[in-house]
Amino acid sequence: MPSLFDSIQLGAISAPNRVLMAALTRGRNSRDHVPTEIMVPYYRQRASAGLIITEATGISRQGLGWPYAPGLWSDEQVAAWQPITKAVHEAGGRIFTQLWHMGRVVHPSFLGGAQPVSASATTAPGLAHTYDGKAPYTEARALRTEEIPGIVDDFRRAARNARAAGFDGIQLHAANGYLLDQFMRDNSNHRHDAYGGSVENRIRLLREVTEAVAGEIGADRTSVRLSPNGEIQGVDDSQPEVLFTAAAKALSEIGIAFLEIREPSAPRNDKMHPTILRPPIAPVIRDVFSGPLVLNTGYDGVSGQAALDSGLADAIAYGRPFLANPDLPHRLKVGAALNQDDEATWYSRGEQGYLDYPFSIDAKTRG
Repeated sequence: MPSLFDSIQLGAISAPNRVLMAALTRGRNSRDHVPTEIMVPYYRQRASAGLIITEATGISRQGLGWPYAPGLWSDEQVAAWQPITKAVHEAGGRIFTQLWHMGRVVHPSFLGGAQPVSASATTAPGLAHTYDGKAPYTEARALRTEEIPGIVDDFRRAARNARAAGFDGIQLHAANGYLLDQFMRDNSNHRHDAYGGSVENRIRLLREVTEAVAGEIGADRTSVRLSPNGEIQGVDDSQPEVLFTAAAKALSEIGIAFLEIREPSAPRNDKMHPTILRPPIAPVIRDVFSGPLVLNTGYDGVSGQAALDSGLADAIAYGRPFLANPDLPHRLKVGAALNQDDEATWYSRGEQGYLDYPFSIDAKTRG
């Protein structure tokens, strides 16, 4: 069985190890969603990952509702990403961007007061992060059928921009209760057109977006993230195994580079990971998805290697451990202690808790 530190082919990407950096929202962009200079050393520091997947990046103003998160719909944003991808490449790394439409989880304050959109007229639970603090979500309006090709085009344009920005590929964020997930799950999709009702209809938008992106940059540079097990941000499904195996099978037929499954390795109970009571779905997805399968959430070096040894995963995507440990692959390989991340600085604006986590003494990679 391979180790976490063996190379792997992820579509067109030759990754030197199987310790991938998962997407981590950090809030260091401008208010206009343009990457800033301090993001250059941040991503360069983490270039030893088998593959970096950037923080979730908006495909359009309509789809982005997180303060100081990045976008990829304008020439200014493309230009600001270029020194970041260049720095990663110069440090020997590989980097994908994760493309995001948040759907109903966009507060109207990001839209000039306009109503957010979703599969159906529903409201996300809880409070939104806004530039003026937390505020209740509002009801989204259902996208009209004739509007949906425009959403697909927005993803296609963002993929084209990602290529111009120097990214090696993209990951579609179809997880965590955002727009593509809102279309897939039956408690948030109440449509009666070609995008609602049956499982095949509910995964239609995911399939169309994936095909559009693959047509723009190649299926071998396209990946997808799913979160199949349990309710998240208010979305859930009555038959998740049926739904997500159908989605994985469709993605396998498209021939994407890899599929990332965000499913806790052990029970968790926090804001983004409610306690999971259902059996894991990743093993069933493994049976229908023919490409590399990447698992995410709650793994350490030991449990990550165990997932590879069991044959359940081909690689592991690490989130929070990479936040505080820019040299994570090295630390896992030599058994070095891990830095503890500071939650107070996850989304703050400066270098503290962003650029100042120390490397281990004998790590080769430096920021």
